Amino acid sequence: MKTVRMGAGSGYWGDLLEPAIDLAKRGELDYLGFDFLAELTMSLLQRAKRRNPDTGYIPDVVPWMRALLPITHGNGTRMVLNGGGTNCEAAAEAVLRVARDADLTQLRVAAISGDDLTSRIGEFRQAGVTLANMETGERSIDEIADRIVSAHAYIGSEGIVEALGGGAEVVIGGRLADSSVYVGPLMHEFGWSFEDADWNLLGAAITVAHVIECAGICCGGMSSQWKNVPEPWNMGFPIADFRQDGTAEISKLPDTGGLINQWTIKEHLLYETHNPADYRMPDGIADLTTTRLEETGPDRVRLWDMSGRERPDMLKVQIGYTDGWIAEARVLLPWPDTMAKADRCEEIIRKRLDIVGVTPRELRFDRVGIDALAGPLARRPRRDPEEIELRVTARVDSREEAAMVNREVTHVSTIGPVGTAFGPPVKPREVIALWPTLVPRDMVPVSVTFEEI
Repeated sequence: MKTVRMGAGSGYWGDLLEPAIDLAKRGELDYLGFDFLAELTMSLLQRAKRRNPDTGYIPDVVPWMRALLPITHGNGTRMVLNGGGTNCEAAAEAVLRVARDADLTQLRVAAISGDDLTSRIGEFRQAGVTLANMETGERSIDEIADRIVSAHAYIGSEGIVEALGGGAEVVIGGRLADSSVYVGPLMHEFGWSFEDADWNLLGAAITVAHVIECAGICCGGMSSQWKNVPEPWNMGFPIADFRQDGTAEISKLPDTGGLINQWTIKEHLLYETHNPADYRMPDGIADLTTTRLEETGPDRVRLWDMSGRERPDMLKVQIGYTDGWIAEARVLLPWPDTMAKADRCEEIIRKRLDIVGVTPRELRFDRVGIDALAGPLARRPRRDPEEIELRVTARVDSREEAAMVNREVTHVSTIGPVGTAFGPPVKPREVIALWPTLVPRDMVPVSVTFEEI
């Protein structure tokens, strides 16, 4: 029975590179997938593209391809990535430049477009699409229309299947859904289509893709078993051997760090999953609750009985819009009386902001190590800690106000308790808020272009 062997080369922008190189060299892979994107990434990349039209893709694409292409081009491993961000064509050109510098020939690269809806908001509104906020229920997007930075739909595997069918060795998409990076190759290899789909098979593909898409996280990263994970500094990334009958086995390369067992897989099945019985992706709806799994050997887990349902008619869209500025600064306080000193510094800063006329939308004082995570639920310590870092963050309307907050925090070093010092303030940064919504699938056409050397 045919088996497709896929490795995960990245789970986020800035992930480890060495495990991907190891997989390319020793994994005997058919495909190496890369997930580079997060919810806010598209807005950051859209801004970069506006400043320089030759940018807008994940910068990691260039060094990653420089390290990997000479290996994968030689052994026939094909790569699929969503690192194109907001400028897949420029990313494809960058990959070709890397290939030319490495004297590689007969390389075909595909770029997928269609997910960028930033300039189409008015078109959707005229067509009667409400663009209601999925989280808050707000139905009118008009209040943020003049502050929109980006709008991108999570698209599925159609473009990947077309690109691979057209002979692409490297496939670059923008806001491809994380799982589609792996579902697309399976659809291509097994000849699946959405027109006569076996939705249980597609549910299995989505489930396995969800397990491996964050790379090292299913191999003991971020795990409750962290004490038992061998050599996490030498983390091995996962391999999925997916069989045509919809069963799969997750493993990693020998002589690598990390840990794969039923619990690391179960942990990731629940990761970023609101309803495990209704895990909605553009390629289908997976029911993660039917999945059965067993350990078949050291660092090896088999999955079966995975299931799914027909793909949704609507696609999720993340709209990023500007929503104020963040000021952040730190005050360092030594023993004795550290808690009392922190309380006095908070009082001073609040009073100073009143005097200079800054009224933050939000204002937080975190005593790092005491209440920075639990907030008001945290219990005050019975004895003063040796030191406290008081982190001050404020959300305000303008860059000027953010700078004023940072300035006022520095004053506590001279008008505050003895021994008070301040750390370097963080440069004020603009807030990009998210407006999640839905649009009809048939209003998001996907296209593929090819370039080659």
